[in-house]
Amino acid sequence: MTESLPGALKRRSKQVAKRLLGYDSRNWLRIRQIETFTAFLEAHGRKSSDVIEISPGWNRHWKTMCSNYTSVDFPDFDICKDRTDRQYSVVIADQVLEHVQRPLAAAQNIHAMTRPGGWAMVATPFLFRVHARPHDYNRWTPAGLKQVLVEGGFPQAEIQVFSWGNKACAKAHIGGPVRAYDLWRDLSNDEEYPLMVWAFARKPG
Repeated sequence: MTESLPGALKRRSKQVAKRLLGYDSRNWLRIRQIETFTAFLEAHGRKSSDVIEISPGWNRHWKTMCSNYTSVDFPDFDICKDRTDRQYSVVIADQVLEHVQRPLAAAQNIHAMTRPGGWAMVATPFLFRVHARPHDYNRWTPAGLKQVLVEGGFPQAEIQVFSWGNKACAKAHIGGPVRAYDLWRDLSNDEEYPLMVWAFARKPG
């Protein structure tokens, strides 16, 4: 349905007012993870290399940044049982592993799709509500995510794991939708309350 002119003007005026007030419209849960992914892709020209993203769904954020980007989507491509014929310099699985029934098989296929000398970028929530799209199976601590990638074939020494979260964000998240927060957002990190966990894993070569 086409939005009416008064409705569009009202929505636009709210957006402008929020910007003037300093309102941050980004997803509080993922601000630090997205910043880290962005910096990683920008370093060493990785965003210009051959990049594949696994099941990005509606969110094509990394496509806008990477000039040589392709993607594969569930259910036509199931990372638990499928792998591409070719390998890539960067393999992105952003908010994917929590939705797969066999995460070890998925990690093994991610490893197989990564070319020697290439990187896998993996992010997944920990302290996060169940969101079955279409399924929700798993949660990992930073150590747990690292172990999945090790068992998938990446050397332990080649895996960097990070996490972000704090009590304020966890409490706000329990209270409503992930973007329905107040103006002020605490971005301090409390390692005992990780809401988001991510890793960069390099395949030697």
